[in-house]
Amino acid sequence: MRKRVVRVAVVAVLVALVLLATPLAVVIQQSFFADERAELERAALAAAVRVGPKFAVGDRVELPVPERDARLGVYDRSGHLRDGTGPRTADPVSRRATTGVVTRGHSGHELVVAVPVSSSERTVGLVRASARAQGVWRRVILAWLGLVGTALAALATGVLVARRQARTLTAPLESLSTTAEAVAGGDMTARAEGSAIAEIDQVARTQNTMVEHLTRLLEHERRFSANASHQLRTPLAGLQLGLEAAAGEPGADLREAVDEALAQARHLQRTVDEVLRLARAAPGAYVPTTSRPASEVIEGVERRWHGPLAAEGRRLGLSVEPGSETLRIPDRTAEQILDVLLDNARRHGRGAVEVTVREISGAVAVDVTDEGSLALDPRTVFERGATTSRSGSGIGLTLAREMAEAAGGRLTLARAAPTTFTLLLPAAEPPPPRG
Repeated sequence: MRKRVVRVAVVAVLVALVLLATPLAVVIQQSFFADERAELERAALAAAVRVGPKFAVGDRVELPVPERDARLGVYDRSGHLRDGTGPRTADPVSRRATTGVVTRGHSGHELVVAVPVSSSERTVGLVRASARAQGVWRRVILAWLGLVGTALAALATGVLVARRQARTLTAPLESLSTTAEAVAGGDMTARAEGSAIAEIDQVARTQNTMVEHLTRLLEHERRFSANASHQLRTPLAGLQLGLEAAAGEPGADLREAVDEALAQARHLQRTVDEVLRLARAAPGAYVPTTSRPASEVIEGVERRWHGPLAAEGRRLGLSVEPGSETLRIPDRTAEQILDVLLDNARRHGRGAVEVTVREISGAVAVDVTDEGSLALDPRTVFERGATTSRSGSGIGLTLAREMAEAAGGRLTLARAAPTTFTLLLPAAEPPPPRG
């Protein structure tokens, strides 16, 4: 592109120089020839003044010395040379001066000016001044060469200015191209730099805005994939283990296994719906959901987690304080958050796990406590990727807090030892009676 900009600028300079130099060259030529004729006319007039009254009877004339290479000659009325230099017989251009007017023209390769000589109000002769046209052309050509030199200097200056301006114009565009290639290669941190050219600067800002939007969209997609993977992993593992156990045990009650599998599948469906609901919600926006009594939600949690904890020799205790069992909470949100907290307690905690439901000023608080102690810095426990386990992803607690906030609640670390997380959810209004 830089070459193209220089080429366009050079062509523009050339066109401008041609349009300017061509008429200027014509003006120089005409001016030099006009000046030469004017000089010849002055010389002829100066010589005519010296012609005395006795010229007609043979008196000689003392002609002035002409400038440059001009020639002066005095002719009688019949056109014969009397004094000075020139052709012996006056040429047609000079003869026209005998009519009493100054004549100008060419005779061969000479410029000729003839001035009439009058005595007693009649023309008695003429003065002829001439100069070689070759000398005038020599001066014209020298002037043209000077004009060409000036034009070449102007062209060289134009090329230098064009190259500099091309660098100024193309450098930001090349930087934009480099940044775009970096973004296309996967570097979403690449940003275009500003420039001194307002239009290119606007393009850079627009590109940076576009990259930021793309970065947010990609991050949103990555987080959705990570969230879905994290939330679906445990239910899918439980469903698989249940089906494998039923298939591998002779005489197993397949009806019970199918019912358990259906319950797990429904829970998977609710998990998918909840993750999608969170992904579609605007950041920080409250997203209403379905609600059920807190006691029912806790019972479902107990059914899902009693077996996995018991398999590790750990007890799961549930307690619902009086007055809170009938309070309705966002069921799907609470299920997902409690699944995260119980899975976190199973993986990173130890000893018995206690889930307590209590009422606080019209809201529902759910405490999840185990007998372990928090290994992470409490200030970073909810940051995405924060984990002390090689098998952990550091996503669960971050996702749980996002779900709680999307439902208008809050998830906090109440104590580091024994580790206690508190989920606070607003109590939902009971559904209107049917009928």
